[in-house]
Amino acid sequence: MGKSTLFNAITGTRRSIVGDEPGITRDRIGGMAEHRGRRFEVIDTGGIIPDDHALIPAQILRQARFALDAADHIVFVIDGRTEITSADRELAQMLRKLNKPLMLAVNKIDTDKNLDLVSDFYQLGIEPVFGISAEHKVGIYEMLDLITGPFPLMEKPEPDEEEPAPKAPPIKVSIIGRPNVGKSTLINAIVGEERAIVSPIAGTTRDTVDEQITRNGVDYLFMDTAGIRRKGKTHLMAEKLSVVMARRHIRMAHVVLLIVDATEGPLGQDATIAGYAHEEGRALIVVVNKWDAAPNKDKAKFEEDLRDELKFLEYAQVAFVSAKTGAGVGQLFEMVRNAHKWASHRVGTGELNRFSTGLILEPDTRIKYITQASIRPPTFIVFPDKKNDLHFSAERQLVNRIRRAFGFQGTPIVVKTKFAVNPFEGMRRNEPAKRPPRNTSQSSVKRKASGKNAARKAKSGTVRNKQKAKK
Repeated sequence: MGKSTLFNAITGTRRSIVGDEPGITRDRIGGMAEHRGRRFEVIDTGGIIPDDHALIPAQILRQARFALDAADHIVFVIDGRTEITSADRELAQMLRKLNKPLMLAVNKIDTDKNLDLVSDFYQLGIEPVFGISAEHKVGIYEMLDLITGPFPLMEKPEPDEEEPAPKAPPIKVSIIGRPNVGKSTLINAIVGEERAIVSPIAGTTRDTVDEQITRNGVDYLFMDTAGIRRKGKTHLMAEKLSVVMARRHIRMAHVVLLIVDATEGPLGQDATIAGYAHEEGRALIVVVNKWDAAPNKDKAKFEEDLRDELKFLEYAQVAFVSAKTGAGVGQLFEMVRNAHKWASHRVGTGELNRFSTGLILEPDTRIKYITQASIRPPTFIVFPDKKNDLHFSAERQLVNRIRRAFGFQGTPIVVKTKFAVNPFEGMRRNEPAKRPPRNTSQSSVKRKASGKNAARKAKSGTVRNKQKAKK
């Protein structure tokens, strides 16, 4: 129908996945928009089929009802190039019963030749009717003028009024993992409501579901992403786009929650997905979900196996939770806050150089100078005494010593090597610097005097010769 395309056009983003396959959107996706000084929220829902009692269509209808109950205005989007079906009539009847402001947007009317198609849709009994093209943004602004007319204008601060202090941006948390490990169940447990569709069918989530909440004065933005399969098992276009969006939200996140199924244990695919977050330098927490159903409740043994499978995540914290019952979910807020704090931590250059004084790394490498270049991830520039890159064992040793001295729990540390250029390298001690050779290619030529100067010199020379002759 083009609901997601219209959502992206109104919000000016590429938030919803758009494709030729029907039924790509399942969860309700929200985004902020602005039109003529009026700011409002737009919610994109999945395709609604009123009488379909299958699991996923029923869940889509359930999520859509949450959006319809909270909406101030409803836009029914229909494909203008297709005929009206019985499902369209049933949906129009259901929307009219809500007694809310309602309009019909006939999509894909991108040329004047297709304007005649709009009149056929008046029989649905919904007015006003707008012919639009979400892809080409035709007719959208006229439609928004009508929708946002009753909305209040954004308040402008008075000239003498002091602007409020800027609020700290929320901590962005991306929830990643394999399909069907409980990511959507976890975000529902965190938010405290049915925010995302949950089903035993792997790959139910496709779009990224965002939800912002405040806990103890700190704002968090949780992002539930689609399950990431192996490339060989990803065939549908919607699944491929979902994986692309999931990896994009890993880059956008401050902290990543890697969900591992406790009933299956850590697998190779878990290591692959964790590698995406590690390569992006994101702070990471391993969340072992379904702990209530784990066959063995030995946390120490499970964490040992986890560390053995995910050797490169020695810095990551581990949390054992049950998203279904809510057990252990509350601890994630403090863990996320601490991981974000250490990922954003900065150490002064003076303190780092006092730390590196006398520091000898294997094999026989001294650190002459060290400084922190950036945060998220914490990145350190190291100047060793030798013109060689640090051996991996020396780099690992340095990272471990930095953690012991300054913290940085829950975040990867990046070490880069640079070499100082010595301008006196290759010179002997007490040897004077060599001057550049003189340009001897041209023979010296005496300058010839000319004009008045030549006459004056000739006259003075004649006088001197006469004086010599008299003597």
